[in-house]
Amino acid sequence: MLFFKLSAFYFFYFAAVGVYVIFLPKVLHDIGYSAFEIGIVFAIAPLMKFITPFLFLKHITLNQNVFKIALLLSVFCSLMLYVTLENLYLLMINNAVLAACLSMILPYLEVTAVKVLGKSRYGKSRLYGSIGFMVISLLLGQFLTNPYIAIHYYLAVNILTVTFALLLLKYDDVNHDESKSNSNFSFFKYWPFWVSLFFMQLSFGSFYNFFTIYETEHGISLEMTSYLWSFGVICEILILYFQGPLLKRNLLSLIKFSVAITAIRWFILFMYPDNLTLTFISQGIHAFSFGLFHSAVVMYLYSLYENKKLAQQFMFGVAYGLGGFLGALIAGWLYGEFLFFYSTIFAIFALVFLYSKKLPKEV
Repeated sequence: MLFFKLSAFYFFYFAAVGVYVIFLPKVLHDIGYSAFEIGIVFAIAPLMKFITPFLFLKHITLNQNVFKIALLLSVFCSLMLYVTLENLYLLMINNAVLAACLSMILPYLEVTAVKVLGKSRYGKSRLYGSIGFMVISLLLGQFLTNPYIAIHYYLAVNILTVTFALLLLKYDDVNHDESKSNSNFSFFKYWPFWVSLFFMQLSFGSFYNFFTIYETEHGISLEMTSYLWSFGVICEILILYFQGPLLKRNLLSLIKFSVAITAIRWFILFMYPDNLTLTFISQGIHAFSFGLFHSAVVMYLYSLYENKKLAQQFMFGVAYGLGGFLGALIAGWLYGEFLFFYSTIFAIFALVFLYSKKLPKEV
């Protein structure tokens, strides 16, 4: 039953992410937002992911009460999309609050998932998030005839996300992090690892924001590019299912391997953007550069820090927050023939910092 509840949470959480990432930009475009305005709206979310964890260093503790407030506020913000959607400034405020809530929800339950499922079963539950993302991308694309249909879907999957999140609270060890002062959390103790996370996600800016444009400009059809995206997700699901035995090995070594092969992935896209076979191979590497990397990082941070929830918050904040925000901006600035060459360099930087003597070899 626990495995089902966690899997359902991941499924609906990332289905909501799918609605937000894939369809909301189109919704805003269809109701008259400019590209610049859309960019502003979507830049807020990663910034809030980065800023929010700092509030928990001294001022707030991420306990069950705060978690419940974040869940209820996320539903409220989903409802407020109906009111704020056509007003840029109100939408920005609503989006900022929503992003702050989401930056608490997933890290909180990631700790629960690692604690109760362990290394062997975590990936088998987490893969349902990838399935949810893929299902909503296929389903909603068939029915998005009106901008507000996307909001209907977002509200529905968010309510289901919150429902399963609340059901999981009884499995949370409430005393585990709440008994420890947040001031004990040392962000700088393992600073090379945090810098590595930042550069790794920075390297993904080109992929997440420009892969479709990059490939179609090199002669790959839009339909084939969609198959490339789907193939990457399928490979991600497979590694999440089978990664259990791998995660019992040296986690830092797994992270180094994932970053190194990611650098190779970006270099393949730089050298052979019009070679379909090699491009599929590069997408297959997504299994390691996202699937295995993410799981190994979650496990590694879980073992490094006593305040595990705050560590996960900072992981999402530093990597997907600051790294995602600057990655998108820098990729837009660097876009051109050498786009993925720069991504390769960023991934190599991420790898170099992982060899710091400040990082434990075994955990």
